[in-house]
Amino acid sequence: MKCATSKLSATLAVMLLSACYGEVTADDKVKQDARATVPTDARANIDPQKIQGGRQLYLKNCTVCHGLNAEGSPDWRERDADGKFPAPPLNGTGHAWHHPQSALMDTIKNGTQRLGGNMPPWKDRLSDEEIELIILWFQSKWPQQLYEAWQRMDRESKQ
Repeated sequence: MKCATSKLSATLAVMLLSACYGEVTADDKVKQDARATVPTDARANIDPQKIQGGRQLYLKNCTVCHGLNAEGSPDWRERDADGKFPAPPLNGTGHAWHHPQSALMDTIKNGTQRLGGNMPPWKDRLSDEEIELIILWFQSKWPQQLYEAWQRMDRESKQ
């Protein structure tokens, strides 16, 4: 028992000293990275790990079309050779913020091919929760005023 108590005390001492000297764990790094992507505004109460999870899902599934930072195709407003529009930006410089949450969910789940677009449906590859996390991540890139306008519009769409 004395040995176990000594080991516990030693472990706690090392943990406390590590904290004092600024040792950063991988988990701390994830939290810091996530916090850095979330402006201090209406999204302040969102768990940074959810945004980080959305970022990881976005990087894995969406970057090939929408870009590394959700910047979209540079010519997203012009039809391509097939008469379709390239992937729009999702970072607040496009039109994603004009759509309520339900429309964003529907677009990702069901794609736009049924409407003559290029985006494939993701409902068989991403769960609703994963889609919500992706939306949360790209919304974290929107300026505060834009996000607040989107929130009002989204609330009104539900009434």
